[in-house]
Amino acid sequence: MDLVASLPAFVVAVVLISASPGPAMALILRRAALHGFRGAVPTVLGLEAGLYAWALFAAAGLTALVAASEVAFVVLRVIGAGFLLYLGLKAWRTAWRIGKAGPVQETPEDTSPSLRQSWWRAFGEGALVMLANPKIAAFMIAFYPQFVPADQPLFSTTALLALLQVAVEIVLYLALAAVVGRAGAWFRRPVIRRRLEAVSGTVLIVLGLRVAAATR
Repeated sequence: MDLVASLPAFVVAVVLISASPGPAMALILRRAALHGFRGAVPTVLGLEAGLYAWALFAAAGLTALVAASEVAFVVLRVIGAGFLLYLGLKAWRTAWRIGKAGPVQETPEDTSPSLRQSWWRAFGEGALVMLANPKIAAFMIAFYPQFVPADQPLFSTTALLALLQVAVEIVLYLALAAVVGRAGAWFRRPVIRRRLEAVSGTVLIVLGLRVAAATR
Protein backbone atom coordinates (compact mmCIF):
# COMPACT_ATOMS: atom_id res chain seq x y z
CA MET A 1 0.00 0.00 0.00
CA ASP A 2 1.36 3.41 -0.97
CA LEU A 3 1.10 6.00 1.79
CA VAL A 4 0.41 8.96 -0.50
CA ALA A 5 -2.28 7.06 -2.40
CA SER A 6 -4.04 6.21 0.86
CA LEU A 7 -4.15 9.81 2.13
CA PRO A 8 -7.49 10.76 0.48
CA ALA A 9 -9.19 7.80 2.14
CA PHE A 10 -7.54 8.72 5.43
CA VAL A 11 -8.78 12.32 5.25
CA VAL A 12 -12.32 11.20 4.39
CA ALA A 13 -12.28 8.83 7.37
CA VAL A 14 -11.03 11.60 9.65
CA VAL A 15 -13.78 13.97 8.49
CA LEU A 16 -16.47 11.35 9.11
CA ILE A 17 -15.06 10.53 12.54
CA SER A 18 -14.78 14.22 13.47
CA ALA A 19 -18.40 14.86 12.51
CA SER A 20 -19.74 12.10 14.75
CA PRO A 21 -21.38 13.27 18.00
CA GLY A 22 -19.45 12.75 21.19
CA PRO A 23 -17.79 14.51 24.15
CA ALA A 24 -15.51 16.56 21.89
CA MET A 25 -18.38 17.95 19.84
CA ALA A 26 -20.43 18.69 22.95
CA LEU A 27 -17.58 20.61 24.59
CA ILE A 28 -16.83 22.66 21.49
CA LEU A 29 -20.45 23.59 20.84
CA ARG A 30 -21.04 24.65 24.44
CA ARG A 31 -17.80 26.58 24.64
CA ALA A 32 -18.36 28.42 21.36
CA ALA A 33 -21.97 29.26 22.24
CA LEU A 34 -21.14 30.71 25.64
CA HIS A 35 -17.67 32.18 25.08
CA GLY A 36 -17.48 32.79 21.36
CA PHE A 37 -14.90 31.67 18.83
CA ARG A 38 -11.87 32.78 20.87
CA GLY A 39 -13.16 30.97 23.91
CA ALA A 40 -13.50 27.72 21.95
CA VAL A 41 -9.94 27.78 20.57
CA PRO A 42 -8.22 26.40 23.71
CA THR A 43 -10.83 23.66 24.02
CA VAL A 44 -10.19 22.55 20.44
CA LEU A 45 -6.41 22.65 20.93
CA GLY A 46 -6.67 20.69 24.18
CA LEU A 47 -8.77 17.99 22.53
CA GLU A 48 -6.31 17.71 19.66
CA ALA A 49 -3.32 17.63 22.01
CA GLY A 50 -4.95 14.70 23.78
CA LEU A 51 -5.67 12.99 20.47
CA TYR A 52 -2.07 13.40 19.29
CA ALA A 53 -0.76 12.02 22.58
CA TRP A 54 -2.95 8.93 22.13
CA ALA A 55 -1.61 8.52 18.59
CA LEU A 56 1.98 8.59 19.86
CA PHE A 57 1.06 6.12 22.60
CA ALA A 58 -0.41 3.84 19.92
CA ALA A 59 2.71 4.08 17.79
CA ALA A 60 4.88 3.23 20.79
CA GLY A 61 2.70 0.25 21.71
CA LEU A 62 1.48 1.77 24.99
CA THR A 63 -2.12 2.05 23.82
CA ALA A 64 -2.29 -1.70 23.26
CA LEU A 65 -1.16 -2.22 26.84
CA VAL A 66 -3.86 0.14 28.11
CA ALA A 67 -6.52 -1.58 26.02
CA ALA A 68 -5.40 -5.00 27.23
CA SER A 69 -5.14 -4.03 30.90
CA GLU A 70 -8.41 -4.32 32.81
CA VAL A 71 -7.12 -2.06 35.59
CA ALA A 72 -5.92 0.69 33.23
CA PHE A 73 -9.16 0.54 31.25
CA VAL A 74 -11.29 0.84 34.39
CA VAL A 75 -9.18 3.70 35.78
CA LEU A 76 -9.50 5.68 32.54
CA ARG A 77 -13.20 4.88 32.37
CA VAL A 78 -13.80 6.15 35.90
CA ILE A 79 -11.77 9.33 35.38
CA GLY A 80 -13.35 10.08 32.01
CA ALA A 81 -16.90 9.38 33.16
CA GLY A 82 -16.39 11.30 36.39
CA PHE A 83 -15.09 14.38 34.61
CA LEU A 84 -17.92 14.41 32.07
CA LEU A 85 -20.45 14.02 34.89
CA TYR A 86 -18.77 16.89 36.73
CA LEU A 87 -19.03 19.14 33.67
CA GLY A 88 -22.66 18.15 33.15
CA LEU A 89 -23.63 18.80 36.76
CA LYS A 90 -21.78 22.11 36.65
CA ALA A 91 -23.84 23.14 33.62
CA TRP A 92 -27.05 22.07 35.39
CA ARG A 93 -26.04 24.13 38.42
CA THR A 94 -25.53 27.19 36.23
CA ALA A 95 -28.94 26.67 34.62
CA TRP A 96 -30.53 26.42 38.07
CA ARG A 97 -28.78 29.61 39.24
CA ILE A 98 -29.94 31.52 36.18
CA GLY A 99 -33.50 30.36 36.70
CA LYS A 100 -33.49 31.23 40.39
CA ALA A 101 -31.48 34.45 40.54
CA GLY A 102 -31.57 35.81 37.00
CA PRO A 103 -28.68 36.11 34.55
CA VAL A 104 -25.20 35.28 35.73
CA GLN A 105 -22.99 38.21 34.94
CA GLU A 106 -19.64 37.18 33.56
CA THR A 107 -16.67 39.13 32.35
CA PRO A 108 -15.94 38.29 28.71
CA GLU A 109 -12.93 36.01 28.61
CA ASP A 110 -11.07 38.02 26.03
CA THR A 111 -10.97 41.06 28.36
CA SER A 112 -10.73 39.32 31.75
CA PRO A 113 -7.58 39.73 33.84
CA SER A 114 -7.59 35.94 34.26
CA LEU A 115 -7.47 35.33 30.52
CA ARG A 116 -4.40 33.09 30.76
CA GLN A 117 -5.94 31.01 33.55
CA SER A 118 -9.22 30.68 31.62
CA TRP A 119 -7.30 29.67 28.49
CA TRP A 120 -5.38 26.93 30.24
CA ARG A 121 -8.45 25.72 32.13
CA ALA A 122 -10.34 25.28 28.85
CA PHE A 123 -7.28 23.64 27.25
CA GLY A 124 -6.98 21.26 30.20
CA GLU A 125 -10.65 20.33 30.03
CA GLY A 126 -10.32 19.38 26.38
CA ALA A 127 -7.10 17.42 26.90
CA LEU A 128 -8.47 15.53 29.92
CA VAL A 129 -11.71 14.61 28.17
CA MET A 130 -9.71 13.13 25.31
CA LEU A 131 -6.98 11.44 27.37
CA ALA A 132 -9.42 9.90 29.86
CA ASN A 133 -11.56 8.25 27.18
CA PRO A 134 -10.62 4.54 27.09
CA LYS A 135 -12.43 4.07 23.78
CA ILE A 136 -9.75 6.19 22.10
CA ALA A 137 -7.18 3.52 22.93
CA ALA A 138 -9.18 0.85 21.09
CA PHE A 139 -9.82 3.25 18.22
CA MET A 140 -6.13 4.04 17.74
CA ILE A 141 -5.18 0.38 17.67
CA ALA A 142 -7.70 -0.31 14.89
CA PHE A 143 -7.48 2.91 12.88
CA TYR A 144 -3.87 3.87 12.14
CA PRO A 145 -2.42 0.47 11.14
CA GLN A 146 -4.79 0.42 8.14
CA PHE A 147 -2.90 3.36 6.63
CA VAL A 148 0.70 2.52 7.59
CA PRO A 149 2.50 0.63 4.79
CA ALA A 150 4.40 -2.45 5.88
CA ASP A 151 7.68 -1.02 4.56
CA GLN A 152 7.36 2.26 6.51
CA PRO A 153 8.49 2.88 10.11
CA LEU A 154 5.48 2.55 12.38
CA PHE A 155 6.20 5.34 14.87
CA SER A 156 7.18 8.12 12.48
CA THR A 157 4.45 7.26 9.96
CA THR A 158 1.78 7.17 12.65
CA ALA A 159 3.07 10.48 14.03
CA LEU A 160 2.78 12.09 10.58
CA LEU A 161 -0.70 10.68 9.99
CA ALA A 162 -1.76 11.91 13.42
CA LEU A 163 -0.46 15.40 12.58
CA LEU A 164 -2.62 15.34 9.46
CA GLN A 165 -5.64 14.23 11.48
CA VAL A 166 -5.03 16.95 14.05
CA ALA A 167 -4.73 19.59 11.32
CA VAL A 168 -7.95 18.46 9.61
CA GLU A 169 -9.88 18.35 12.87
CA ILE A 170 -8.62 21.75 14.02
CA VAL A 171 -9.84 23.31 10.77
CA LEU A 172 -13.23 21.60 11.01
CA TYR A 173 -13.77 22.30 14.70
CA LEU A 174 -12.66 25.93 14.49
CA ALA A 175 -14.97 26.45 11.52
CA LEU A 176 -17.82 25.02 13.59
CA ALA A 177 -16.85 27.22 16.54
CA ALA A 178 -16.78 30.29 14.29
CA VAL A 179 -20.30 29.59 13.01
CA VAL A 180 -21.71 28.98 16.50
CA GLY A 181 -19.73 31.88 17.97
CA ARG A 182 -21.33 34.36 15.58
CA ALA A 183 -24.61 33.77 17.39
CA GLY A 184 -22.95 34.11 20.80
CA ALA A 185 -24.97 37.16 21.87
CA TRP A 186 -28.20 35.23 21.25
CA PHE A 187 -26.95 32.16 23.14
CA ARG A 188 -25.97 34.32 26.12
CA ARG A 189 -29.48 35.74 26.57
CA PRO A 190 -30.67 34.56 30.03
CA VAL A 191 -33.56 32.40 28.81
CA ILE A 192 -31.55 30.87 25.97
CA ARG A 193 -28.47 30.34 28.11
CA ARG A 194 -30.49 28.59 30.79
CA ARG A 195 -31.87 26.17 28.21
CA LEU A 196 -28.45 25.71 26.62
CA GLU A 197 -26.84 24.93 29.98
CA ALA A 198 -29.61 22.46 30.82
CA VAL A 199 -29.40 20.72 27.43
CA SER A 200 -25.59 20.65 27.29
CA GLY A 201 -25.46 19.45 30.90
CA THR A 202 -27.84 16.62 30.05
CA VAL A 203 -25.78 15.66 26.99
CA LEU A 204 -22.53 15.64 29.01
CA ILE A 205 -24.11 13.54 31.76
CA VAL A 206 -25.45 11.03 29.22
CA LEU A 207 -22.01 10.84 27.59
CA GLY A 208 -20.44 10.37 31.01
CA LEU A 209 -22.80 7.49 31.75
CA ARG A 210 -21.97 5.95 28.38
CA VAL A 211 -18.26 6.11 29.17
CA ALA A 212 -18.92 4.64 32.63
CA ALA A 213 -20.77 1.72 31.04
CA ALA A 214 -18.22 1.20 28.26
CA THR A 215 -16.68 -2.20 27.78
CA ARG A 216 -13.61 -3.20 25.82
